[in-house]
Amino acid sequence: MTYQKLTEDKIDIFIQMRINQLREEGATEDIDLAPALKDYYARHMADGTFVSWIALDGDKIVGTSGMSFVEKPPYFGCPSGKMGLLSSMFTDPAYRRKGIAKELLSRVVEEARAYGCGTVQITASDMGVLLYTSFVIHPLAL
Repeated sequence: MTYQKLTEDKIDIFIQMRINQLREEGATEDIDLAPALKDYYARHMADGTFVSWIALDGDKIVGTSGMSFVEKPPYFGCPSGKMGLLSSMFTDPAYRRKGIAKELLSRVVEEARAYGCGTVQITASDMGVLLYTSFVIHPLAL
């Protein structure tokens, strides 16, 4: 298993995995989300406000992660005002329970730390709850 930052040449596969993730989580809307996702990722990867790490088995992407960076007025719990929004955590079903998601999560949390985020916001699917509760993130540790 190798890990690397998402690059533009792998964005279409990343988008398909994101759509698969949303479907697995119960999304039933019948719209083509790919163009909007491609636009979002292209713009935010270019300006540094979105980063993703992917897991590869050979040339095949088997796991994804994403962290968007936003800024809001500083508050006591986050004096920098910079926040990471975790998204796109997905592992191919054949590769689950092998530590891939935990490794990807570690890498995007480190990206948030390097960006200066004081906190990371997580919205979890049922599958993600176990991963996130076992991966203790202390806001002040970021």
